[in-house]
Amino acid sequence: MTTPLVEMRDMSISFGGVHAVEKVSVDLHPGEVVGLLGHNGAGKSTLIKMLSGAYRPDAGQIFINGEPATIENPRDAKKYGIETIYQTLALADNIDAAGNLFLGREIMGPMGTLDDGAMEAATREVMNRLNPNFKKFKAPVSALSGGQRQSVAIARAIHFNAKILIMDEPTAALGPQETQQVAELILQLKKEGIGIFLISHDLHDVFDLSDRVSVMKNGKLVGTCRTQDVTKDEVLGMIILGKQPGAQSTQEEAALH
Repeated sequence: MTTPLVEMRDMSISFGGVHAVEKVSVDLHPGEVVGLLGHNGAGKSTLIKMLSGAYRPDAGQIFINGEPATIENPRDAKKYGIETIYQTLALADNIDAAGNLFLGREIMGPMGTLDDGAMEAATREVMNRLNPNFKKFKAPVSALSGGQRQSVAIARAIHFNAKILIMDEPTAALGPQETQQVAELILQLKKEGIGIFLISHDLHDVFDLSDRVSVMKNGKLVGTCRTQDVTKDEVLGMIILGKQPGAQSTQEEAALH
């Protein structure tokens, strides 16, 4: 196997004496999607917020490309090529795709004015790579579909050289056609060698898109499995029972239905 893009070892964090994440280790390789599954409150978002710089861990180590990494805030995370795409997408509804792509990082012309042409050209280039069917470059993002809005958010991340993407519930509130669009975006990112942590409580979405799944329950890691080696029922058992597939009894599995 290649050196992991990310290794999180024995990560722990507590809030008010409650262990939100306790000694959890996960990793991610180039061109791989790792699905993080678990009920609300299982600790999956908290774990990933330690990678994105939103939380400082109480204990544990993060390695990027095999080297120890110090991530104390979101700016540190960006330096390591880590970008987070939240469920809300954090887009400015009233401006177009290029305006969103370069929001806060605008390209200026020699006269100190915005270089709209350069920003639109860069946006078209990255979009053509990511989603060749995207045509609404002049429309405000409020006029775009959910799948197209995801395209803009992802394009913004990869244009600024993200190598590690954290996607938080990327298909929540999307219809089947838009969910398929997001799936195609994820496949394209994989081809480019980008590693993706996919946080979701939708077992079916994650199962279809992930190479491996890591399941958390009550702040602890139940286990990590290659998707091709487990059934959806076994993963459901990991989420609900907190047990590895081999430790689930036939009666327990039957009770899940």
